[in-house]
Order: sequence, then C-alpha cells, then structure tokens
Amino acid sequence: MSAIKFISLDGEEIYVFNSAIYIFESSSGSTLEVDMIVSEVTLRKYQDRDSLITEVELEDGRQISSFMFLKAVPGKLPRLSLFCEIDPEESYEGLLRIREDAPYFPDIEAGITLEDIRKVEMPNEKITLKLNLPINQAEWLKEQKNKELNELFRELLEEYLERGK
Repeated sequence: MSAIKFISLDGEEIYVFNSAIYIFESSSGSTLEVDMIVSEVTLRKYQDRDSLITEVELEDGRQISSFMFLKAVPGKLPRLSLFCEIDPEESYEGLLRIREDAPYFPDIEAGITLEDIRKVEMPNEKITLKLNLPINQAEWLKEQKNKELNELFRELLEEYLERGK
C-alpha cells in the first residue's frame, strides 16, 4: 500500500500529521480520496474552499497532481478530506481500494492527540474582554499597542497557568 510522502495545496506545502490515500469504489463510480490530519491553523486556512490544486508525492516516488474537491468529515482532530474523479490515464497501482459497503476505513486519528498537534502549530484565537478596572489601569491599557498587550497577556497567562499545575 502506498503512503503519502509530501503534499501541497494550491502550491503550498502543508504539514501532515497522518494521512491516507485510497480509491473509493461505489455504485456511482470511483474517486481518488486523500484524508489527512492537519493543524487547526491549516484547517482554518482551507476549510471554506470548495476545491484545491493538490500535488501528492507518494513514498514510492510517484506523483499525483489533481484538482480536488474538499468535503467535510467529522472527527475529533482537525482533518482535511479531498476527492476527485479517477483519471483514466493515471496509474493507481498499489493504492488501497475501499468499497462503499466496506466496514473498514483508514483510522488516521490513531495515536495522535490535539495536544501533539498544538506542539507543532498553536493557533491564536482573537478574544474580546470586558473588564471592570480602576480608571488608572483602564487608561494605561488604552494607551498600549495591541502587540504589546498581546505579549503581556500571553506572558501573564503562561505564568498563571504554570503556577496552577
């Protein structure tokens, strides 16, 4: 069975924690499918797209380039699932074939946790706080630049969380 060595979406290489590439065979035809566990940052970047130019290099050296469509697949970890029609001129020898009635699909989430993913790429989340502070503290905060405040709160929270352990 062939495995993915490298993948790029719209010309940009992405970090993949685990992946599966296979031919999905159904009564309506066959599709090439690529499922991958990615970071939350990567998922946010691509999840609203309908289609992507996908380049895959397999570990055996073969390359597959295709215009692939994105589909939503539920899971506990951030995941991108792509599919396209089979190219009759392409060789898919050695790829896993899965029938629509098969009980088995590759479990690409096995052995990976969200904490593992966040060690590689931690997403930033924009939040708004409403605080009730003494006027001098409120005025001081208003005078600061966002970049400085982000760093200040990041450091304060890291110290606070470290003490709580």
